[in-house]
Amino acid sequence: AGTHLNDIMLMAPVYRGGRLVGYVVNKAHHVDVGGRSPCSIGIARSLYEEGVVIEPQKLVERGSLRKDLLEEISRRVRAPDYLLHDLTAQLSSIEAGIREVIRLVDRYGADGVLDAWRWALDYIEGYARSAIEDAPKGRYSARDFLEADGELVGISATVELGRGRATVDFEGTHRQLDKPLNAVYGVTVAASTFALKCVLDPQMPMNSGFYRVVAVKAPRGSLVNPVKPAPVSMGNLETSQRIVDVVLEALRGCFPDRIPAMPHGSMNNVMFGGSDGARTWVFYETIGGGMGARPCRDGVDGVHVNMTNTLNTPVEVIEREYPLMVLEYSLRPDSGGAGRYRGGLGIRRVYKLLRGSATLTVAMERTRVAPRGAAGGGEGARGRCLVVRRNGSVYALGSKGSIALSEGDIIIVETAGGGGYGSPEERDPRLLAEDLEDGKVTVEGLKAYGWLSVAKRNPRRSNGF
Repeated sequence: AGTHLNDIMLMAPVYRGGRLVGYVVNKAHHVDVGGRSPCSIGIARSLYEEGVVIEPQKLVERGSLRKDLLEEISRRVRAPDYLLHDLTAQLSSIEAGIREVIRLVDRYGADGVLDAWRWALDYIEGYARSAIEDAPKGRYSARDFLEADGELVGISATVELGRGRATVDFEGTHRQLDKPLNAVYGVTVAASTFALKCVLDPQMPMNSGFYRVVAVKAPRGSLVNPVKPAPVSMGNLETSQRIVDVVLEALRGCFPDRIPAMPHGSMNNVMFGGSDGARTWVFYETIGGGMGARPCRDGVDGVHVNMTNTLNTPVEVIEREYPLMVLEYSLRPDSGGAGRYRGGLGIRRVYKLLRGSATLTVAMERTRVAPRGAAGGGEGARGRCLVVRRNGSVYALGSKGSIALSEGDIIIVETAGGGGYGSPEERDPRLLAEDLEDGKVTVEGLKAYGWLSVAKRNPRRSNGF
């Protein structure tokens, strides 16, 4: 299914003995595919403002690579070398996949391989049906919000479990926007599936047999099933996260002891595009934040959560490849929500543009609506992005937007923390002592969260209480 224009999919049929035995498919995110904004993710009112729209067509025909198509695409992007190298890697992956499928067919025969695949689909269908039958029957609903240029837009979900089937229905979700927060149906299905699987059975193997017993309903023309040419670049990044949050929140009514408090809920996308005189460059990374506290322990500090698949970019790589210096990369004290179990801490990442000029684009969430706690836990701290000019003036960029940068400007990104779980009064004083020693909580934070009275009950007074 589609995601956004940065994700280019290649697929190839696999034949053996003149018989079609399957397909090999891969998809890769490309750092830039043209459009108005560097990295092709930014403010847009139409899909066609987000980059090159590649309709289904042959990249390899009769064994020959179509260089004319590659040249046409590469002329319309900001980093053609990166695009060509990544496409070449995708092609190599396809070739490797074809070889492996053929090896299986030669070893077990085409009928043997196809029978095994059918069995795998039937097995997961039965596995998923059994997991749903073991769950409490009923309908469970929740609603949460995305931040869209000063307005909050709602996502509603109702999860129905019963008779070996599950349905996720997004009726009541906001209509599609002329902003890039729309999530195509494939993204909505993926995010809903992720949330369901995490709660029903995290160990369940996955294939499309799951969808024989799980249905996802999304009104056409809505934020979670837009009609072309709605812009979609951030829907795959940010709206997917909120879909997970709202489906998990609905399932809390069914499985209260399996659902953590809300996490930072964002990929915290930071995108630069600029020129330093010698070359034009683009750089894109995502930044973690705080995981929500769990029913049995604290949330994890400084991690990606839910609908993400990226790690942090090492500081050494950034400073070697780009005219950027990373001045700080740290956890945010006091950003995790208070509770019996503390929410995970957000991240503070500070960049400096060393030379030339650039455009910065950010796409964040939880800058206005804080991650909620659970079972009496407190909210996590909200995120923010600041630009400090060389002359000392400070500009708050907001959750989504772009700004021109000059040499010497400093960019401060602070991601949200996770919500807390349980009453703060129930927190073990020894855990507070450890947090204070580690710098995860300050004395001011203890006062703000109402933890000071808890801390004073700690017998280890040598630890600073």
